[in-house]
Amino acid sequence: MKKIVFSVLFIASVYTVFAQEDSTYKPVELPAGFTSKLNIVYTKIGNWEGRLDMYLPKSSEATPVIINIHGGGWNHGVKESQSGFNTFFKAGFAVANIEYRLTPQATAPAAIEDSRCALLYLIKNAAALNIDVNKIVVMGGSSGGHLALMTGMLANDHRFDANCPGVNGVKVAAIIDKYGITDVWDWGYGPNKTSKSATSWLGSYAKDQKFAATVSPISYVSKANPPIFIVHGDADPTVPYQQSVELHKQLEAAGVVTKFITVPGGLHGKFDKEKNSEINKEIIAFLKRVGVIE
Repeated sequence: MKKIVFSVLFIASVYTVFAQEDSTYKPVELPAGFTSKLNIVYTKIGNWEGRLDMYLPKSSEATPVIINIHGGGWNHGVKESQSGFNTFFKAGFAVANIEYRLTPQATAPAAIEDSRCALLYLIKNAAALNIDVNKIVVMGGSSGGHLALMTGMLANDHRFDANCPGVNGVKVAAIIDKYGITDVWDWGYGPNKTSKSATSWLGSYAKDQKFAATVSPISYVSKANPPIFIVHGDADPTVPYQQSVELHKQLEAAGVVTKFITVPGGLHGKFDKEKNSEINKEIIAFLKRVGVIE
């Protein structure tokens, strides 16, 4: 009898913990006229289901869309933690907020494969979702910034698309990279900062520099890249600021439309409200400049 009571209490306590975790994140507040479609399954890998949340404006015309990718060193984080979309809602964007496999579930290149699958899912289902395939913007911060860069810079390179075949002519309209990792090998073993997140994510390829290059955005710089907006704090203690400096330098040399905002004294994100507001205005101005929105 005591064992049964203990088991019931244990299950109840576990349920309470998970309920508390779920309640940590407030639902995204939508403007009038927007609807949500939550936990859409965009891909299945074995027993794992990749899900995304869609926030859609009511419109008679196909709308531009932001694919948002959360950060967390590829090893933690959830899509529900992301909610700061008001700037994009006001500009008429739909938003696709995605999740992907984390290091405890699968190592590199799994997160890239999933982010690409989310992009390809949206392209395949653009008509049903009323989104404009010519106005897809990929955005993320930290490891999410890395995934945003990889997702967009790969374009019609299908090396990581084996789980989601059948879409050709892939090209995003712009990428928003917030203090993302651009060189995975450097982040794992570089002279400035080293990260166990990088070596853990590389998994069995942790000592394979050539493989690390294949999952690093800096390897994919070319004149064919979409416009890329970069923001990074120059006092970032987590991801080297110099990685964004080098990416911007190479993008300019390749003739890619790009804008780089340095946040003086800025850490790894966590910018104050005023600075975030300024950055959001700069992002919208950039998207207008490159023709994503009017």
